Amino acid sequence: MNILQFKEAAKERKLSMVTCYDAWSAKIINETAIDCVLVGDSLGMVVHGYESTVPVSLDLMVRHIEAVARASRNKLIVGDMPFLEYQQGGSHMFRAVQRLMQAGAHAIKLEGCDGFVDDIASIVSSGVPVMGHLGLTPQSLHQLGGFRVQGKNEDQAQSIRRQALELQRAGCFGLVLECVPSDLARSITEELEIPTIGIGAGSGTSGQVLVFHDLLGLQSDFTPKFLKRYCSGFGVLRGALAEYDDEVKAGAYPCEKDHSY
Repeated sequence: MNILQFKEAAKERKLSMVTCYDAWSAKIINETAIDCVLVGDSLGMVVHGYESTVPVSLDLMVRHIEAVARASRNKLIVGDMPFLEYQQGGSHMFRAVQRLMQAGAHAIKLEGCDGFVDDIASIVSSGVPVMGHLGLTPQSLHQLGGFRVQGKNEDQAQSIRRQALELQRAGCFGLVLECVPSDLARSITEELEIPTIGIGAGSGTSGQVLVFHDLLGLQSDFTPKFLKRYCSGFGVLRGALAEYDDEVKAGAYPCEKDHSY
């Protein structure tokens, strides 16, 4: 799927997006009808154990995008711009964009808007597709007071709505709305001409995104209200490892007949 197909599909049906960070998960997703892959900076928390996305570097994002791109052949790949890279503007910003795209991304995702609309528009004008991200923007968690729902009061709601329109005018092809009230997400989606992808934003958006590890139940301690687990992956893998451990210690694996040369 390319950018034009992404936008056309949004006119006919809901869009599905999954965040993944490596080749093995990209191979699995590649065998499904999921539309889009997001190589998100949430990899800092999910894969590398950081407490937030702030420590994620450009070099780290490049390595993960390269891994996903090697295994993904028919999905739109969106790469996250890490903390404070595009906000530096100028040649630094374009060098960061260049590295993400050359790593294999087909588009980049940027958090926030205020103060940087012209920079975002200049990236779009250079020929690089840009997806916006509003609501709970994890790179700004210290300013937001932590991971919490945004847009619950009128001032916040109007700010998110205004920024969404500004991102559309800047040329963004789509917009992630994270952890905002469902009524707000629905009304913004109806007002925009570009598709919205929700996470914790209700069913009124143009599509949904979840983290690969979360929807497969691989993180047993992550339990936000918006998350639906489609598999009890943590328990399944733990059980398999326990069985392997038991068989090795009992001398049952490997057996001479089936597992030896």
